[in-house]
Amino acid sequence: MTPISRRAVLGLGALGAATVAAGAAALAAMTRPWQEWQPTLDPDAGLAFREPEVLRSESGELRVTLRAAPGSHEVAGRRATTFGYNGGLPGPTLAVRAGDRLRVRLVNDLDEVTNLHVHGLHVSPEENGDNVFVEVGPGEAFDYEYRLPEDHPPGVYWYHPHHHGTVADQIYGGLYGAIVVEDPEPFAVTAERLLVVSDLTLDGGGEIVWPAPMDQMMGREGELVLVNGQATPHLTARSGDRERWRIVNACTSRFLSLRLDGHRLHLLGKDGGRFAEPVLAEQLVLAPGNRADLLVTVGRGTGVLRAIPYDRGGLGMGMGGMMGGPSGDAGPVRLAELRVSGSGAGDGALPALAAPRDLRDEDVERRRELVFAMGMGGGMGGMAGMMSFTIDGREFDHDRVDQEVGLGTVEEWTILNDSPMDHPFHLHVWPMQLLEENGREVDEPTWQDVVNVPARGSVRMRVAFEDFAGRTVYHCHILDHEDRGMMGVVEAT
Repeated sequence: MTPISRRAVLGLGALGAATVAAGAAALAAMTRPWQEWQPTLDPDAGLAFREPEVLRSESGELRVTLRAAPGSHEVAGRRATTFGYNGGLPGPTLAVRAGDRLRVRLVNDLDEVTNLHVHGLHVSPEENGDNVFVEVGPGEAFDYEYRLPEDHPPGVYWYHPHHHGTVADQIYGGLYGAIVVEDPEPFAVTAERLLVVSDLTLDGGGEIVWPAPMDQMMGREGELVLVNGQATPHLTARSGDRERWRIVNACTSRFLSLRLDGHRLHLLGKDGGRFAEPVLAEQLVLAPGNRADLLVTVGRGTGVLRAIPYDRGGLGMGMGGMMGGPSGDAGPVRLAELRVSGSGAGDGALPALAAPRDLRDEDVERRRELVFAMGMGGGMGGMAGMMSFTIDGREFDHDRVDQEVGLGTVEEWTILNDSPMDHPFHLHVWPMQLLEENGREVDEPTWQDVVNVPARGSVRMRVAFEDFAGRTVYHCHILDHEDRGMMGVVEAT
């Protein structure tokens, strides 16, 4: 096997599936009834960069109320009617430390059921913990409580709804926010910034345009790509400054292949995982749900943070031709502009990072294979019923346990993707150490909670099912696919 270096891991799946997009334009004309829409919102507003409100723990505890509601929010410099937590898009940032207790009262002012998932946090999935089986009805409230272990990894995480069948709609509509587990000792940087990237389509009146069934099967991508609810905001810095950027891919389906030419990027880690040392990165791929913790050494001159087109594949043959993917058809997206003036004090030495745990040295209790597949027939009614999204040939059933694992054991899972599209694999509660992608070994410990599985490809990882018993889920993080059945239940006992 040819080993993959840490630098190669930054772009795992960057080539995606080599799916031909012939007939995509005709398909779009047939499946997008809103194609004549002309936006009045400025997609390149260029306002000054701003961040969500930060709610920080004190004396080992953070108590917050998150109110999920529709309302008038500022989006891309204009007023729009979307969902939001506490009237913001994104919702407030929750800043905690290892060992803290996080108490969240979720108030549902929507007209449909919702709940809350703390994506990536290593906390209990039971009762009022990170329990995705909880249902909070319209007009109801629910009190969540999470206790972070004393050794919980620092990093950037996020929260969002996870009620099966409405996950994609509610996140796409604006229900998401960041969680930062702070480092015991802060890094020496000139600024810390949080960038929550999402996408959305709005009509001329600022109302959400919901996707057609074929777009949902493909995995929707919005016309507007936003950073903290803004279109191409500008940041200011001095040449030589070193900043810390935490980036969340909160898009329901869009992959972000990121570049910031003219400035030096060092990746500390993805998701809640850290590398043994910072890794120089020219381009970084974040699948939906992935996060990045970056050090940005500011160069000279203005730079643009861009999302380069990423081909995540298509639906395969059907309806008279090959169904292509929207990611491969679009051009680069300008996410933010970094304006540089003056000179700073210089960047100094890179921070020292602790060596991550390596499960390759530990005994494996069991090895499993899971198969992601798409096929004609089954699924939901209407047009969406033309295609099924399955794991091991079955659609999600919340009453069925698909994988029973032993608490305190280490298992090795291989995820096979028998489809022409990439599928990002997310496991709740327990992070994964990536070992191999398409037969190529990863040469150093790499920890993530979302791992992309390339079209017609495979990944292999190990999981330590530690600390928490209970029942939770794993699924594709193209959220339209999850809502259509590409999810399973795992129980640790």
